Amino acid sequence: MEKENTHIEVKHLRMAYNNFEVMKDISFKVKRGEIFFVVGGSGCGKTTLLRHMIGLLVPTRGDILYEGKSLIFGTDEEKEDILTKFGVLYQAGALWTSMTLLENIALPLEQHTSLSESEIREIASVKLSLVGLRGFEDFYPAELSGGMRKRAGLARAMALDPEILFFDEPSSGLDPVNAKRLDDLIVLLRDSLGTTVVVVSHDLTSIMGIADRLIYLDAEAKSIVAEGTPKDLARNSEDPRVVEFFTRGESTKWKS
Repeated sequence: MEKENTHIEVKHLRMAYNNFEVMKDISFKVKRGEIFFVVGGSGCGKTTLLRHMIGLLVPTRGDILYEGKSLIFGTDEEKEDILTKFGVLYQAGALWTSMTLLENIALPLEQHTSLSESEIREIASVKLSLVGLRGFEDFYPAELSGGMRKRAGLARAMALDPEILFFDEPSSGLDPVNAKRLDDLIVLLRDSLGTTVVVVSHDLTSIMGIADRLIYLDAEAKSIVAEGTPKDLARNSEDPRVVEFFTRGESTKWKS
C-alpha cells in the first residue's frame, strides 16, 4: 500500500483492561476513501479497538496514526485536530433524548465552530436532508423508528464534515430493509464525499455488500488472523475460524 494513500495506521497495538489482555499486537492500515470493516466473534475486541481508534481508550502499547500524526503521542493541540476530523455513529445512535433532531445535530457545530445560529440551523437541516430526514427537524428521538434514529445519529456524526466516519454495529436492531438503506447511505457518502469509513460489524450481508477490505480479530489468538477483501476470504481462506465465520447459515452463498 502506498504510504501517501494511507489514511489511518494502527501500529503494534496492545489493548488491555487492567491485567486482562484483549489484543496483544495488532497492526493494519486503512486507505483513504475505503470502507474498512473490523469483524470477528463476540468478545474478540472489535468495539474495544474502535474505542481506542477514536481516543476513548489509551493502549498499553503501540500507536494510532492519522495521516502520519499520532493520536497517542501527539501534543494536545495535535490530538484535538485529529479528533475534529472524524465522526462516530454509536450502536444505539446516542442521541440526546431531550433535544430535537435539529438540536442534536447543531450541538457539535455550536461547540466547535463560530457559525451563527441561523447558519448552524441551515447546516443541520442539510445534514438531515442527506440522510432522508428532511422535515423531521423538530421531532424528538423517541418519536422516530430505530432506523430513523440511526440515520439521525449519522447526520450528527457528519455535522463537522468529517474526513473519517466510524460505525459501531450500524445494522444492530434494524430490520433487513432499513439495514440495507443504511448500507446504501454509507456507500453514497463514501462515493460522493470521499469519506473514509471504518465499520465494526458481524453482519455478513453488510460485510459482503459494502466492505472494500476487512480484518478478522480472534479472541483466543488475541490478534488479527485474517486480512483482505471479504469475497477473497470467504472463498479462499483455510483458517477454520474464518471459514466458520463466513459459512454461517445462508452465508454459504458467498463461497459459490
